[in-house]
Amino acid sequence: MLRSGGTQQIAYLVATFGNVGRIPVVPGTFGTLAALPLAYALALAGNPLLFGIVLSLVVILGIWSAGVVEEGEGTTDPSLVVVDEAAGFLVTVAFLPPAPLTYLAAFVLFRILDITKPPPARRAEKFRGGLGIMADDLIVGIYGNLILRAGLYFIGRT
Repeated sequence: MLRSGGTQQIAYLVATFGNVGRIPVVPGTFGTLAALPLAYALALAGNPLLFGIVLSLVVILGIWSAGVVEEGEGTTDPSLVVVDEAAGFLVTVAFLPPAPLTYLAAFVLFRILDITKPPPARRAEKFRGGLGIMADDLIVGIYGNLILRAGLYFIGRT
């Protein structure tokens, strides 16, 4: 599908999470790191509805933009697309207390889960287009969130 230059530029900006995905080494790690201040600020705001709205927008725009960039690059899941890591990290910390150690643990845990892709996350990559790019990170984000919640429960922080 042919897209206008402006629309494609916006898609690239969103998919690269403000061009962070253009960093030539470990773009996924930098994409996750770039999402950390946004997630922390949303948690500090203390408004779960706001967090949910921003998360939903990142997911929806991420699916769209990742699909546009995948088509534009002519390759499946191009490495410059990091909005999936941003969305996955937001899911990992969704509705958790904004504590620095929790967010550090979330960062490390999400990166491990994103790299290992426990089932069914790896299978989700088989979806076509932007959904396939985003789905595995959203799944591992859910895993990460549940693991963090369990950990916080067991150490008595919730």
